[in-house]
Amino acid sequence: MKECYVFLADGFEEIEALTVVDILRRDNIVVKTVSVTDDREVRGSHDIYVKADKVLSKVHPNDAAILILPGGMPGTLNLKECEPLMDMVRQFAQTNRRIAAICAAPTVLGDMGLLEGKKACCYPGMEEQLKGAKVCKDDVVTDGNITTSRGLGTAIPFALELVRIFDSETEAGAMKRKIVFNH
Repeated sequence: MKECYVFLADGFEEIEALTVVDILRRDNIVVKTVSVTDDREVRGSHDIYVKADKVLSKVHPNDAAILILPGGMPGTLNLKECEPLMDMVRQFAQTNRRIAAICAAPTVLGDMGLLEGKKACCYPGMEEQLKGAKVCKDDVVTDGNITTSRGLGTAIPFALELVRIFDSETEAGAMKRKIVFNH
Protein backbone atom coordinates (compact mmCIF):
# COMPACT_ATOMS: atom_id res chain seq x y z
CA MET A 1 0.00 0.00 0.00
CA LYS A 2 1.30 3.45 -0.90
CA GLU A 3 1.88 6.01 1.83
CA CYS A 4 0.76 9.60 2.17
CA TYR A 5 3.78 11.79 2.87
CA VAL A 6 3.47 14.95 4.98
CA PHE A 7 6.70 16.91 4.62
CA LEU A 8 8.13 18.74 7.60
CA ALA A 9 10.68 21.55 7.34
CA ASP A 10 11.86 23.72 10.21
CA GLY A 11 9.20 26.36 10.77
CA PHE A 12 6.24 24.23 9.60
CA GLU A 13 2.78 25.09 10.92
CA GLU A 14 2.13 22.37 13.48
CA ILE A 15 -1.67 22.27 13.27
CA GLU A 16 -1.69 22.13 9.48
CA ALA A 17 0.68 19.17 9.45
CA LEU A 18 -0.49 17.20 12.45
CA THR A 19 -4.23 17.62 11.91
CA VAL A 20 -3.82 15.97 8.52
CA VAL A 21 -1.74 13.15 10.01
CA ASP A 22 -4.25 12.60 12.82
CA ILE A 23 -7.39 12.56 10.67
CA LEU A 24 -5.89 10.38 7.93
CA ARG A 25 -4.65 7.89 10.50
CA ARG A 26 -8.08 7.83 12.17
CA ASP A 27 -9.38 6.70 8.77
CA ASN A 28 -6.68 3.99 8.61
CA ILE A 29 -4.93 5.72 5.72
CA VAL A 30 -1.18 5.09 5.84
CA VAL A 31 0.48 8.46 6.40
CA LYS A 32 4.09 9.20 7.25
CA THR A 33 5.75 12.44 8.30
CA VAL A 34 8.95 13.11 6.39
CA SER A 35 11.69 15.49 7.47
CA VAL A 36 13.24 17.34 4.53
CA THR A 37 16.64 17.12 6.23
CA ASP A 38 18.59 14.12 7.52
CA ASP A 39 17.45 14.93 11.07
CA ARG A 40 14.14 13.35 12.05
CA GLU A 41 13.57 16.04 14.70
CA VAL A 42 11.88 19.08 13.17
CA ARG A 43 11.02 22.36 14.92
CA GLY A 44 7.61 23.82 14.16
CA SER A 45 6.87 27.52 13.75
CA HIS A 46 5.73 27.69 17.39
CA ASP A 47 8.72 25.82 18.83
CA ILE A 48 6.96 22.47 19.01
CA TYR A 49 9.41 19.73 18.11
CA VAL A 50 8.16 16.71 16.17
CA LYS A 51 10.06 13.53 15.43
CA ALA A 52 9.31 12.63 11.81
CA ASP A 53 8.69 9.04 10.81
CA LYS A 54 11.22 9.24 7.99
CA VAL A 55 13.80 11.49 6.36
CA LEU A 56 13.52 12.59 2.74
CA SER A 57 16.69 10.79 1.64
CA LYS A 58 15.10 7.47 2.71
CA VAL A 59 11.77 7.81 0.85
CA HIS A 60 11.05 6.93 -2.76
CA PRO A 61 8.44 8.72 -4.88
CA ASN A 62 7.03 5.38 -6.10
CA ASP A 63 6.04 4.57 -2.50
CA ALA A 64 3.91 7.71 -2.19
CA ALA A 65 0.23 8.14 -2.98
CA ILE A 66 0.32 11.90 -2.33
CA LEU A 67 2.75 14.63 -1.33
CA ILE A 68 1.34 16.96 1.34
CA LEU A 69 2.95 20.33 2.04
CA PRO A 70 1.94 22.14 5.24
CA GLY A 71 2.43 25.89 5.45
CA GLY A 72 3.98 28.01 8.14
CA MET A 73 6.91 30.37 8.07
CA PRO A 74 9.69 29.85 7.49
CA GLY A 75 8.59 26.25 6.88
CA THR A 76 7.15 26.99 3.45
CA LEU A 77 10.35 28.72 2.37
CA ASN A 78 12.38 25.78 3.69
CA LEU A 79 10.24 23.34 1.69
CA LYS A 80 10.76 25.46 -1.41
CA GLU A 81 14.54 25.46 -0.90
CA CYS A 82 14.69 21.66 -0.65
CA GLU A 83 15.61 20.69 -4.21
CA PRO A 84 15.10 16.91 -3.76
CA LEU A 85 11.54 17.61 -2.56
CA MET A 86 10.91 20.03 -5.42
CA ASP A 87 12.14 17.36 -7.85
CA MET A 88 9.66 14.92 -6.32
CA VAL A 89 6.84 17.47 -6.60
CA ARG A 90 7.73 18.10 -10.28
CA GLN A 91 7.71 14.34 -10.93
CA PHE A 92 4.28 14.00 -9.31
CA ALA A 93 2.93 16.90 -11.34
CA GLN A 94 4.32 15.51 -14.61
CA THR A 95 2.68 12.15 -13.97
CA ASN A 96 -0.59 13.68 -12.75
CA ARG A 97 -0.22 12.21 -9.25
CA ARG A 98 -1.75 13.81 -6.16
CA ILE A 99 -0.25 16.86 -4.45
CA ALA A 100 -1.81 18.83 -1.59
CA ALA A 101 -0.73 22.09 0.03
CA ILE A 102 -2.20 24.34 2.72
CA CYS A 103 -1.75 27.95 3.87
CA ALA A 104 1.43 29.46 2.37
CA ALA A 105 2.52 26.16 0.79
CA PRO A 106 0.31 26.49 -2.33
CA THR A 107 2.61 29.39 -3.29
CA VAL A 108 5.36 26.79 -3.79
CA LEU A 109 3.16 25.12 -6.41
CA GLY A 110 2.37 28.52 -7.94
CA ASP A 111 6.05 29.40 -8.21
CA MET A 112 6.65 26.08 -9.97
CA GLY A 113 3.91 26.82 -12.53
CA LEU A 114 1.85 23.83 -11.37
CA LEU A 115 -1.35 25.79 -10.78
CA GLU A 116 -1.64 27.16 -14.32
CA GLY A 117 -5.34 27.14 -15.23
CA LYS A 118 -6.35 25.36 -12.02
CA LYS A 119 -8.59 26.59 -9.22
CA ALA A 120 -6.54 27.08 -6.06
CA CYS A 121 -6.54 28.89 -2.73
CA CYS A 122 -3.94 29.89 -0.16
CA TYR A 123 -3.37 32.03 2.90
CA PRO A 124 -5.07 35.43 2.45
CA GLY A 125 -2.74 38.04 1.01
CA MET A 126 -0.53 35.54 -0.83
CA GLU A 127 -2.84 35.01 -3.81
CA GLU A 128 -0.52 36.81 -6.25
CA GLN A 129 1.97 33.98 -5.75
CA LEU A 130 -0.50 31.43 -7.15
CA LYS A 131 0.84 32.12 -10.65
CA GLY A 132 -1.64 31.18 -13.36
CA ALA A 133 -4.27 29.89 -10.93
CA LYS A 134 -7.96 30.72 -10.86
CA VAL A 135 -7.84 32.00 -7.28
CA CYS A 136 -10.74 30.91 -5.04
CA LYS A 137 -11.75 31.95 -1.54
CA ASP A 138 -13.06 28.47 -0.69
CA ASP A 139 -11.63 26.76 2.39
CA VAL A 140 -10.43 23.83 0.29
CA VAL A 141 -10.18 23.40 -3.47
CA THR A 142 -9.43 20.23 -5.42
CA ASP A 143 -8.78 20.71 -9.12
CA GLY A 144 -7.52 17.63 -10.89
CA ASN A 145 -4.58 16.17 -8.98
CA ILE A 146 -3.99 19.22 -6.75
CA THR A 147 -5.75 20.10 -3.48
CA THR A 148 -5.14 23.45 -1.79
CA SER A 149 -6.41 25.05 1.38
CA ARG A 150 -6.22 28.44 3.10
CA GLY A 151 -4.67 27.99 6.54
CA LEU A 152 -4.69 26.73 10.09
CA GLY A 153 -8.45 27.29 10.45
CA THR A 154 -9.10 25.12 7.39
CA ALA A 155 -6.86 22.21 8.41
CA ILE A 156 -9.81 19.98 9.36
CA PRO A 157 -11.74 20.56 6.09
CA PHE A 158 -8.45 20.02 4.21
CA ALA A 159 -7.88 16.69 5.97
CA LEU A 160 -11.51 15.66 5.42
CA GLU A 161 -11.13 16.39 1.70
CA LEU A 162 -8.13 14.07 1.62
CA VAL A 163 -10.21 11.38 3.36
CA ARG A 164 -12.89 11.89 0.69
CA ILE A 165 -10.30 11.53 -2.07
CA PHE A 166 -8.53 8.48 -0.62
CA ASP A 167 -11.52 6.73 0.90
CA SER A 168 -14.98 8.04 0.02
CA GLU A 169 -17.54 10.77 0.53
CA THR A 170 -19.30 8.43 2.96
CA GLU A 171 -16.18 7.95 5.09
CA ALA A 172 -15.40 11.67 5.04
CA GLY A 173 -18.93 12.31 6.35
CA ALA A 174 -18.53 9.62 8.98
CA MET A 175 -15.21 11.14 10.06
CA LYS A 176 -16.81 14.58 10.26
CA ARG A 177 -19.42 13.17 12.68
CA LYS A 178 -16.83 11.14 14.59
CA ILE A 179 -14.71 14.23 15.34
CA VAL A 180 -17.81 16.38 15.94
CA PHE A 181 -16.91 18.83 13.19
CA ASN A 182 -19.56 21.47 12.32
CA HIS A 183 -22.27 19.91 14.50
